[in-house]
Amino acid sequence: MKAIIIAAGLSTRLGRYTESLPKGMLDINGRTILQRQIDLLCKRNISDIVIIVGPHKEKFNLENVRYVEDYEYESHDVLLSLMAARSEITGNIIVTYSDILYDGVVLDQMLESDADVGIATDLDWEQKYKGRTEHPRSEADNVVIEDERIVRIAKNISEIKVGQKNGEFIGMVRLSPDGSDILMREFDRVKNRLGPFHNAKTFAKSYITDMIQEMIEREILITPVITSGSWCEIDTYQDLENARNMFD
Repeated sequence: MKAIIIAAGLSTRLGRYTESLPKGMLDINGRTILQRQIDLLCKRNISDIVIIVGPHKEKFNLENVRYVEDYEYESHDVLLSLMAARSEITGNIIVTYSDILYDGVVLDQMLESDADVGIATDLDWEQKYKGRTEHPRSEADNVVIEDERIVRIAKNISEIKVGQKNGEFIGMVRLSPDGSDILMREFDRVKNRLGPFHNAKTFAKSYITDMIQEMIEREILITPVITSGSWCEIDTYQDLENARNMFD
């Protein structure tokens, strides 16, 4: 099992905290976000950890990891940042964002999944948006679940049909060897796409969620991995304070 952590994004909403520091290197009660992720992974014998870096790359000082540099982070978004490490996308993989905190329960549930493409999904997600005025519910990456498969992923899905469930994608993907092959095959099929790409204005500005939606529309099975542990995203000042209250 390998872990790929995407840490190449430009962080603007945290102002002075990330003017000269990658978001993943923010301190949460004595350990950085990334160090907390690494510690959880290593405790589960996942020692092959790749971090995709972009701005302020000199601030990454983590041990027992490998770095891949995204040289074009200013011109594209998360999906193409992931593809900076495309040679690493093979075999069993956990892909995760660098600005989320999660506990061992969440990670174990992902590792125990036998899905080819498994998406970490929180069904109790709406509770996390109470009082979260700087990052409202409308910005959630929602997933619609029907018959144990994800049938749609997009921001701010508010209407669902009878028999469907509405969850939130928390920023972690589990790929089997077949799942890694499927992702790369589908990416190569669309990588020269012109114009909008699902929720993105251009392919260069697309997110992993846009690629997942493409796979859904190709009738590829995308499996929700329902998480019951603690997690949070850190995107605003409120989120940072919340993270420091949630995680010792």
